Amino acid sequence: MDATIYHNPRCSTSRKALEKLRDAGIDPTVVKYLDQPYTREQLTRLFADAGLTAAQAARKREALYKELDLASAGEEEILDAMVANPVLVERPFVVTAKGTRLARPLDNIDEIL
Repeated sequence: MDATIYHNPRCSTSRKALEKLRDAGIDPTVVKYLDQPYTREQLTRLFADAGLTAAQAARKREALYKELDLASAGEEEILDAMVANPVLVERPFVVTAKGTRLARPLDNIDEIL
């Protein structure tokens, strides 16, 4: 099975998701999105495929989220902020032929394996 994980190696949930994929016999494409930032089109597609809005996929615990006052921002503003600052995107997203899921909680990816 082909899979892609949008991965942050410093994130324990992201590391666990990668491990879960590998334990399932999948050698996923690993995209380190902090090194290869998202495009607006990628984010829009990921969120739509996962059934999420940008607001739902925002990493609200990031200090930058509060600094930019994204809690009161609209979808377009949040997307702009995420493209400029990929750390604002919750992680990890996993994509397979069966769908796209945000692996929070980690068991969410079971649906697409």
